[in-house]
Amino acid sequence: MRHSLVLKVLSFLLVFIGGAILLPLPFSFYYNESPLGFLYSTGLCWILGFSGIILLPKVQKDIRSKEGFAIVGFGWLVFAFFGSLPYLFSGATTSMTDAFFETMSGITTTGATIFVDIEALPKGILMWRSLTQWFGGMGIIVLTIAILPFLGVGGLQLFKAEVPGPVVDKLSPRIAQTAKILWTVYVVFTALEIVLLMFGGMDLFDSMCHSFTTLATGGFSPKNKSVGFYSSAYIDYTITVFMIIAGTNFSLLYWLLKGQIKHLFNNGEFKFYVAIILGSSVVIGFILFSNNQYNLFESFRYSIFQVASLMTTTGFGTADYEEWSAASQLILLALMFIGGSSGSTGGGLKVVRLIIIIRYIYTELVRLMHPQAIVHVKLGGVTVEKKTLTNIGSFFMIYVLITASSTIVISLFGLDIVTSIGAVATTINNIGPGFGLVGPTENFAFLPDIVKWILSLLMMLGRLEIYTIVILLTPAFWKK
Repeated sequence: MRHSLVLKVLSFLLVFIGGAILLPLPFSFYYNESPLGFLYSTGLCWILGFSGIILLPKVQKDIRSKEGFAIVGFGWLVFAFFGSLPYLFSGATTSMTDAFFETMSGITTTGATIFVDIEALPKGILMWRSLTQWFGGMGIIVLTIAILPFLGVGGLQLFKAEVPGPVVDKLSPRIAQTAKILWTVYVVFTALEIVLLMFGGMDLFDSMCHSFTTLATGGFSPKNKSVGFYSSAYIDYTITVFMIIAGTNFSLLYWLLKGQIKHLFNNGEFKFYVAIILGSSVVIGFILFSNNQYNLFESFRYSIFQVASLMTTTGFGTADYEEWSAASQLILLALMFIGGSSGSTGGGLKVVRLIIIIRYIYTELVRLMHPQAIVHVKLGGVTVEKKTLTNIGSFFMIYVLITASSTIVISLFGLDIVTSIGAVATTINNIGPGFGLVGPTENFAFLPDIVKWILSLLMMLGRLEIYTIVILLTPAFWKK
């Protein structure tokens, strides 16, 4: 591995982070808040970043896979560390652990928070929280290859390591152009949601914060009660629609913007994704109505919002689902693990993996009944390669192993089993609210520091699809 190349790219990333930290300044000035926290943070990022750019050797254009994984893995750590500086320099928190946890939760679009009173935070900090999720949603590395032309040839290695899902769907022959297309789609839908939320009565600041974190499937809200603060059916349904959009493969959204809607409804993953959301919403809504918790319309309204929020791994809340029936909570827990579509900003296992696993099980049952039959796992009429099946199978096993072992480790620190499972499920799937003491009306502030570091690692594992980080932890990766 060419370490100087990795450090050079990370230096450019630091310069970008320094510039991004300045974006909340207009809000700090408007609300008469001190800008020093942001200025100090940017100054440190730029000193280190420009020093690396000037002193390190010129970058070659052939970034290999090993270097791509290193850039992505360490890039997220660099963003989490330096992105936490505004929290520290502004006095929002004095704990490096808490600042790192909050930033990692932001850039991985998890939405778990250590802040007890969110509304007491400066507006500039609240905007920075939302921006960390917005940048993390599509991926800081994808943005980097979109704006740094010298990564054009080797950018595919970064793109493969960054973009979620079992298969990378290129929209154009050049990877940098693909990244620009994805970011254009991302910006268009973000702007559209901002406008629609303002029509619903939100001010510009709140609508920007919620739109940034909706399209990122992040879930950070500037309100203690999240979206439930507004008690507005219009706002609930608007955000629900955009959460579902954010959990959709962005390649499909690109074709949708071009007016080719057939790509959307001919896609098996999208149809299954929508069917799960609508089916789960109807079932939970019926349970809520039967239990006389809400009237018919409110039952569906609260049901589909929570279903979309947890399945797309956004994590907004309009109701305390821990007060719902056990059956409703179990459905929501299952949705947390399924996650959004491949190529979306959502976390979890991804719908396409679930489809392939189900079809693989079916083909194995057919082989047992008809040993001489030749059957293949197909997706969209195309046979799924054996390499992809092996990749998904091993991913699922590693995912289950990490989830189970992490739950046991977390429980050793005095947490009950529900809280342990909830904390692990919500962080590795990048959701935000969990169950138990980390439920939708709680926060993560009370956890021991060591648990926060473990959960931070789980957030990163989940956001980068496990393999990217696991590979970095293997001794063979570092051997020549």
